[in-house]
Amino acid sequence: MSGFVPLLERNLVAGPHYRADTRDDREVAQRVQLIAFYLPQFHRIPENDVWWGNGFTEWTNVTKALPKFEGHYQPHLPEGLGFYDLKNPDVLREQADLAARYGVGGFCFHHYWFSGRPLLQHPIDSLLEASDIDLPFCINWANENWTRAWDGKDREVLIRQEYREEDDRLFAQSLLKYVADPRYIRIGGRPLIMIYRPSALPDARRTVATLRATFIEAGAGDPYLVMPLAFG
Repeated sequence: MSGFVPLLERNLVAGPHYRADTRDDREVAQRVQLIAFYLPQFHRIPENDVWWGNGFTEWTNVTKALPKFEGHYQPHLPEGLGFYDLKNPDVLREQADLAARYGVGGFCFHHYWFSGRPLLQHPIDSLLEASDIDLPFCINWANENWTRAWDGKDREVLIRQEYREEDDRLFAQSLLKYVADPRYIRIGGRPLIMIYRPSALPDARRTVATLRATFIEAGAGDPYLVMPLAFG
């Protein structure tokens, strides 16, 4: 975190066009929270060892980054927590502390699920087991094929999203243990679920209807679904 706080303080200095508002914004501030996307690939899994080489994690990509122009700050190397391994629950505990200290309201875990086959689940499952970690969280289903392209395009497919009709209910059921956690982020009492690429779903209406029905039947509430505008 070296250098972060001074930079933050500089960014908080009022600009030349700032005009103070006399309204009481405390109520608004309480209604708005920042949720950070959380990439779980900072730990080893057998599949990545096979696909990318023994010992691969996202740190492999971080350290390979090169500057592309004068003044381009690359690679961005870690300071405060170092090259952490997300199989260590103490890392998540430290990250939760940092989030609380700097105003981050929770983490949105990228969630990888392929027709009953989950990948990179260790961090979020560790969070479930460590009930003492005070960290609100939610899930973003990264519903696209894993490829060697790294850009969402389906060139050489490593593991494919099959989108079988029976997967809709299986996927919804797989989420119930997470939304049952009291730390799971809800909006108006409804569990927040993000679907990364709804346009990739062969029948989005069917998938959403099954997701809602499964949650409601289980007493988990009607999910509050969010779509990022990332494609098309």
